[in-house]
Amino acid sequence: MSEEYAFLGSAEAREALSAQVADVRARPARIAVLFPAAARSVARGPGPSGDPDGVAGPTLEDLVRVELLTALAGALAPAELAREVGDLYRHGDAGERRAVLRGLDVLDTGREELAAVARELLADAVRTNDTRLVAAASASGTTALLDAHSWRQGVLKCLFTGVPLGSVAGIPDRADAELARMCADHALERAVAGRPVPDDVRLVLRHFPEQAARLGTHRTEA
Repeated sequence: MSEEYAFLGSAEAREALSAQVADVRARPARIAVLFPAAARSVARGPGPSGDPDGVAGPTLEDLVRVELLTALAGALAPAELAREVGDLYRHGDAGERRAVLRGLDVLDTGREELAAVARELLADAVRTNDTRLVAAASASGTTALLDAHSWRQGVLKCLFTGVPLGSVAGIPDRADAELARMCADHALERAVAGRPVPDDVRLVLRHFPEQAARLGTHRTEA
């Protein structure tokens, strides 16, 4: 059996995924059945990150579902694909939604239909307090489609929910003075309240010494 799906530990799981990918390519409507059942029918558990919750990185079932989305993307026209991806997210449970978010990168977002659905799903995920969805949305390369304000709000949501900033797409390249101010404000609020300040806030602040200095001033005054 080919090692095409080497992230799966057994030949049986790779065979099952290969058959399902072929099925979706031949009959795209099958995604509605195969996508929800992927964890049960192919594999589930921690992925390469070792995180069973899928915050630090995709789980095995996420990776399986991304392969199914990749097959779907090759089988449908952009408008149909956008509708199907939106339906998979809206009708899915948290695990299925996380996998859709992890799979947005396989979409050709140069097509406006697909860019629009990606922006919609990213915005929905960041409105939740589910760290699995926030993490998956924030890690997606499709966050490049978001305007600066929306992207900054996503970063701040990661800070509020404890999602590591190291996995956020666009840091440090998109970090700007406004984001640094927001991060410093958040850190200072926590410090004043006697709560721990997440170390990874410095992934942003180290590029903006004036904002980083505000934390140092607080420590000196304390």
